[in-house]
Amino acid sequence: MVSDSLDPVVFGQRLRHQRKRAGLTLEALGKLVGSSASYLSQLENGRREPRLSTVNQLAGALACKPAELLSAAAPSRRAELEVAFARIQDDPLYQSLRLPYLKPSARLDGAALEHVVTLFGRLRDLTDGTARASSGHDTPPGVLGARAANAAMRDEMRRRDNYFEEIEAIAQGALEAVGYTGPAAVSERHLTDAAAHFGFRVARVQGLPASTRSITDIANRVLYVPQRNATGGTRTSRSVIAQTLGHFALGHREPTDFATYVRQRVEANYFAGALLAPEASVVALIAEAKRNHDISVADLGEMFYISYEMAAHRLTNLITRHFGIPIHFQRSDHEGRLWKAYENDGVLLPADVDGTIEGQRLCRWWSSRQAFESEDSYELHYQRTETVAGNFWCVTHIELGRDRGDAITVGTVDAMSHWFRGSDTTRRATSTCPDPACCRRPPDDAVQRWEGKAWPSARDHSGFVSGLPTDTVVFSPCPGVDLIDVYAFLDRQTGLGRASAG
Repeated sequence: MVSDSLDPVVFGQRLRHQRKRAGLTLEALGKLVGSSASYLSQLENGRREPRLSTVNQLAGALACKPAELLSAAAPSRRAELEVAFARIQDDPLYQSLRLPYLKPSARLDGAALEHVVTLFGRLRDLTDGTARASSGHDTPPGVLGARAANAAMRDEMRRRDNYFEEIEAIAQGALEAVGYTGPAAVSERHLTDAAAHFGFRVARVQGLPASTRSITDIANRVLYVPQRNATGGTRTSRSVIAQTLGHFALGHREPTDFATYVRQRVEANYFAGALLAPEASVVALIAEAKRNHDISVADLGEMFYISYEMAAHRLTNLITRHFGIPIHFQRSDHEGRLWKAYENDGVLLPADVDGTIEGQRLCRWWSSRQAFESEDSYELHYQRTETVAGNFWCVTHIELGRDRGDAITVGTVDAMSHWFRGSDTTRRATSTCPDPACCRRPPDDAVQRWEGKAWPSARDHSGFVSGLPTDTVVFSPCPGVDLIDVYAFLDRQTGLGRASAG
């Protein structure tokens, strides 16, 4: 089989979508791949799981990439609803209603299906405070909401090639207002003037609560940020100011749900990149580098005095829109667990059965993990990888930070790699993930030696399970923020606490 985590229902939906797009009947497709129509029907209805060789044959016959069949995302909103409805009817809470099985056939109205799925989700959230995820573990409903919000935002970013024209325009307007003409980095004076343009004064302070990156006193129009030596340097300090300004520049209001919270974070981070690395200046730099086959994330970071991660994000914002080059981005830890990811080049990201990528583990043969094994893991790691979804070129930078640091990876399809610095790398690897035999199952000889003779104790990865602190989700518009500390900090800064006590 392809993978233990493959959802046959989603695979069937994607197979049906690609078959209809190709204008083929089950019989016609069966003749092309040497399978019976009944077998293909079982695949499309989620009753059978395909082998990897079958996936490759089907992709060839349908003129699509294997990744388009193996993706964990449903191919359309209707298909997404049908998959959700199938899972709902397997849910113990639904089964406790003792309703007969209802097949989501074409005769079932789409609006009715939308209502049923939405209402059941609300019913599940209103039960005893837990919901049963597809893995069988009890998960707080807020966490499920966060996972769904992340997946929805990532889908929108893919559809838009991660380019938000309206945010670019707002950032450009602010830069024009403070006299920035480019092409150099935005100066500290430009940044503080931009804050003043939006009506704020920047104050660098000590003692900012540990749960915050910045605090904005809206009443007194003061933006409090940590002193430079407390934030990891000037680059980090600049990004914190720009990200905070983004919320006000974009007219954000206090989020009331996870979807709004996730969108606001993405938009504010996008605004920060657009403000600190202006579109016209970045495009000019990439164009010159492309002429020399020397596009580099590191150069963007140095030119605009921003972090490697922000430079990587900025590349994903602009390179497809302006140069037609597909791209992918990943942030992962030294164990290969994903924190963030974006792709529009078909790279196959590991995903849970519900489409969640956060906390999933990348293939150990990918650049993101191999970088930690290289002789100098803090040098840029260039690599080509042959996968079931195609061949990709990547560059990985290990950003110092928590534990052993996180890997920031940017890559593209191999056919486009010649535009990038490091495309002449001789490092090559092969990944057959999500096939468990690739890197998730120990070698047979090791199993024979140690099965039943070892008892490893796993490290606690509870952060990936809980998602966000549950004690602050309910009471704070900003998940994870301790409002007691925040308000105490503001009282100290304004003297209001002492006045009240008096």
